[in-house]
Amino acid sequence: MPEVYLNSKFVGHIDEPRLFVEKMREGRRRGSVGTQVNVHFDEQQDIVEIECGKGRARRPLIVVKNGQPLLTERHIRQLERNEITWKDLIEQGVIEYIDSAEEENCYVAFFESDLTPEHSHLEIAPQAMLGLASALVPYANFNQSTRLNAGSKNQKQALGLYVSNYYLRMDMDVNVLQEPQVPVVQTAIHKISDYQKHPAGQNIVVAIMSYKGYNMEDAIILNRGSVERGLARSTYFRPSIAEELRYAGGLVDEICIPDKDVKGYKSERDYRLLEDDGVISAESQIAEGDVIIGKTSPPRFLSSLDEYSLSSSTRRESSVSVKHGERGVIDFVLITENEEGNKLVQVRVRDDRIPEIGDKFTSRHGQKGVVGLVVPEGDMPFSATGIRPDLIFSPHGIPSRMTISHLIEMVAGKVGALSGRYVDGTAFDAEPEEKLRKELLNLGFRENGVETFYSGETGEEFQAKIFVGNMYYLKLKHMVANKLHSRARGPIQLLTRQPTEGRAKEGGLRLGEMEKDTFIAHGASLLLKERFDSDKTLVPVCEGCGTIAIHDEFKKKSYCPICGDNVEIYFVEMSYAFKLILDEFKSLCIYPKLVLKSKY
Repeated sequence: MPEVYLNSKFVGHIDEPRLFVEKMREGRRRGSVGTQVNVHFDEQQDIVEIECGKGRARRPLIVVKNGQPLLTERHIRQLERNEITWKDLIEQGVIEYIDSAEEENCYVAFFESDLTPEHSHLEIAPQAMLGLASALVPYANFNQSTRLNAGSKNQKQALGLYVSNYYLRMDMDVNVLQEPQVPVVQTAIHKISDYQKHPAGQNIVVAIMSYKGYNMEDAIILNRGSVERGLARSTYFRPSIAEELRYAGGLVDEICIPDKDVKGYKSERDYRLLEDDGVISAESQIAEGDVIIGKTSPPRFLSSLDEYSLSSSTRRESSVSVKHGERGVIDFVLITENEEGNKLVQVRVRDDRIPEIGDKFTSRHGQKGVVGLVVPEGDMPFSATGIRPDLIFSPHGIPSRMTISHLIEMVAGKVGALSGRYVDGTAFDAEPEEKLRKELLNLGFRENGVETFYSGETGEEFQAKIFVGNMYYLKLKHMVANKLHSRARGPIQLLTRQPTEGRAKEGGLRLGEMEKDTFIAHGASLLLKERFDSDKTLVPVCEGCGTIAIHDEFKKKSYCPICGDNVEIYFVEMSYAFKLILDEFKSLCIYPKLVLKSKY
């Protein structure tokens, strides 16, 4: 006998599951069962699942009976006159929300012309199956599914105008594209989502060809002339914050230019940009290490006696400086109070970002790539009509990824640019490719989108015809200026004496097991002696008991805590991490004895 589960909990048995499911759905359409309820009959397991819990993805579909949709022309006219609303259509059972489980029992038609008596539902619009970001991809139905997914994710990382009042805000790590444009090839969702108010890309001329191998493996080539004329320029904003905190005993921080007797005073050059109140002035050029907000704090560890004689204990320096590897211009200074009434200073740094080698770009079809070369305009290939592309895209990115929409957008963009109109590229309902080809032919170009190109360096005609067109390209937030990192010597951790981790902390670059193999393969194995001694240390070891001895630098003598003075002590070179694990063994009452052998 079939079992019934409500939100995955067993609630009973039924005799006729199909009839039960049918009655539940009819009740939902009549209003006797809640519209949030979904029911699903699993024939293989012979169970009925009823779901009404939170967190399910559900989508609306038009109900179909006997091959006819319940949504009629009368309903559409009433909607246009605002006589009924979406809610009324749901209450009347014309439209119902289906979850992924119930969809298994549905037979959904794409278009009204496809309907047969077997169909149970009709799509409101075929693109309704896509999310907001996926629906922004033009000609999305010509794409492979994983690339469409990647294309929708890439759009979320594109630089544009994220808010119109960005100039008055103190947001962390934000970018603004300086001249964003509305795409020539649009979808219906661009109009619905008011995309023209927050565009995130630019329309550029793209040629598909190889250029000296600099655009292999997804890399792209940029035209320096386009970059100099403002292609993909953006501004990076980052705030720095300091506040005057209050401590026990009436002690407070002070935002000011630190005095020379303050503990940790840097140098006069570091404080040169500060004004009398200890805060930097707007439009100052800053670089790594410069102080933005001067601040002093009371000493960290005060005894009860010190509190009464503060003059004896000096204050410590706690200014806010420009982080390692950053630079820019002071954009905005805000002096205010926090919730506790303490002084709060916020300073926003602005940095102009001009496209360079290593910056990441993408089309709306998941075809992302980094800049491999910025070519002088005179060396760029040019077409018979004198057009030089802004960007050169590698042809090898197309066959394996099957992003046909990438190619169709180029033709559609070319038609839109030449005829001065927007092209509709809505998924499943776009302007057909044949129509675009005919229009391109009438405009005086080849219908297949290719043109004769000439070498910019020699002026020779290329043997192959080059596919070229207009396209909406996005600059992503992953810029090489934020990721570039190198170090020689620098800060180390207190515990292990190994280099710190991460770019922000000026950390070391880890050389792993595989990197080690490459050095050996190159015949540079001796280089590893140099690479693997970041925490090299000299440790005094007692020859008698084999434990770590003590070396008194002040008295210039060494002794063993177990054997005393009358024993030989040798300095052994080892990794500090190894010395640390020996100490940890001792804490577990394990005796790690080091047996010394002669070096010679």
